[in-house]
Order: sequence, then structure tokens, then C-alpha cells
Amino acid sequence: MDICISDDFEEQLTAGGNREREDIELELLLEGIHRLYGYDFRNYALPSLRRRIWHFIHSENVKSISALQEKVLHDRACFERMVQTLSIPVTEMFRDPNVFKTFRENIVPMLRTYPYIRIWHAGCSTGEEVYSMAILLHEEGLYEKSRIYATDMNDRSLAVARQGIFGIEKMKQYTKNYIEAGGTRSFSEYYTAKYNSVIFKPFLQKNIIFAEHNLATDRSFNEFNVIFCRNVMIYFNDTLRNRVHGLFHESLSRFGILVLGSKESMQFTEYGEYYEPLDRVEKIYRKMK
Repeated sequence: MDICISDDFEEQLTAGGNREREDIELELLLEGIHRLYGYDFRNYALPSLRRRIWHFIHSENVKSISALQEKVLHDRACFERMVQTLSIPVTEMFRDPNVFKTFRENIVPMLRTYPYIRIWHAGCSTGEEVYSMAILLHEEGLYEKSRIYATDMNDRSLAVARQGIFGIEKMKQYTKNYIEAGGTRSFSEYYTAKYNSVIFKPFLQKNIIFAEHNLATDRSFNEFNVIFCRNVMIYFNDTLRNRVHGLFHESLSRFGILVLGSKESMQFTEYGEYYEPLDRVEKIYRKMK
């Protein structure tokens, strides 16, 4: 008996075969990166990861994921460029100002009762959020008894953060954010303008520790009163998201504060029952058990 296969069905088979082949190539690429370099992207959300990898493929002028794998595994500089693409360093001073305003008004009074304050900014990118916290604590008279740990897996982003030098063109937006976040002084007091950049005052770095830390692979390294991790886990799948929430739960002291991003939530995680929401809109939670 002859079987007639339509052109549409053949196209579907070809498309399905291409996607299956691409999935295998992607799996091999991520496994190779993990085994050779120790970076684990295997549990990142697949749709956004696929888009970023194809963007990187085009920028590297190769034709396939397999070709990219060969290049990445034999060229450390290519791998480092890839990390820049996959880690998406997007941030700004006092980003989402109402988060910082709420923190200032509702969380700072709690922190005043502590003899010493440890804060972890996980996935700190180029450090703007970290300097924002240093300024807030300074204005509230808490910076001297605070230690801020700022971590990221991207060493290039950390190098920018350590310098505390940012483009002067961003200061208009940052000043607006600072005012809306409840800033009590002139924002320009905190930096010195030089050419096309601004340099934040050295005293803001005094109690900040910048360090590499990979949320996908590394363990807890201290106990914290506050953890900020905003709009980082939106790029993770459920497995990695739960892994990171476990890491944060382990790292927070009792009644510690967890601040998530606007697109994130404790719902549908294995750890939601261990927290109470202090502000559902701004995604601020307190560990209860």
C-alpha cells in the first residue's frame, strides 16, 4: 500500500528533527562548559537561554551550536565572552525606587535592633544596587555596623563594581530614582564627576566585600540578616530556582529578610511555607522557620 505524505507533514518532520538535533547540541554544549570551566547553565530556563546562545552564535560568526561548542571548549576568551552574554548584567542605582523606600521605612527599623548587620546582594552585576544600599544605610546611621557581601558569577561585572565608576549620562535617571526611593540628601554628594564618568566616594566601599559566587553551583558562605536577589531567578528553571531558594533559606538568620524581584515570587517553590510576606507588591519576605 502506498502512503502519501503531504508537504506540510514533511516540513513538520524536518522542523521536529532540527529542534531535536538542536536540543542535543545545546545539552552537549552546556555539559562541556560545566565539565571544563565549572559554570553550570544546565538548569537555566531553556527559551531565554536558547535565544541568548543564538545571539552569541551570530556575534561569533559561527553557524551552529556544535560549531560554537568547538570554539568555546578550545578558546577561553570565547568562553568568557559567552559568560557576558548569558549573565545579562542589567541594573541601575535604586532600581524600582519603591522597593528601597519600603525597605527604608519598614525594614530599617528592624535592623536598628541588631548589633551587627550582614547583607548579601546575590547576583549583584556591576554593583549599582550595592552602592544604593550603602547610601541608604549611611543615611539611616547603620552603615558603620553593616557588612555588605556583593557576589556575582561574572568577574568582569565584579571588576566594574569594585571600581565604583559609572557613566555620567546615567546620573539623571539615578538621581530621580534616589529621590523617589526616599533619599534624604543631595545625590551628587556621593560621587565626584570626572570627564564622562562619576566616581563614587571611597567611604561607600569601606564595608562592601565583592566576590565571585555562582548560585548554580556554590554553597552558603555566611549567615545573613538580609538577602537581595532581584530578577535573577527569572532566568532559571524550577529545579535551579528551588536550589537557590534552599541556599537562601540556609543562609538567612531567623526572621531574616529576603527581597526578590518584581517578576519573582515565593509561590510554587518548596520554601514558600517558611516565609511570611511583609510586602506582597515589593516582594519582601521574612523567614519564620
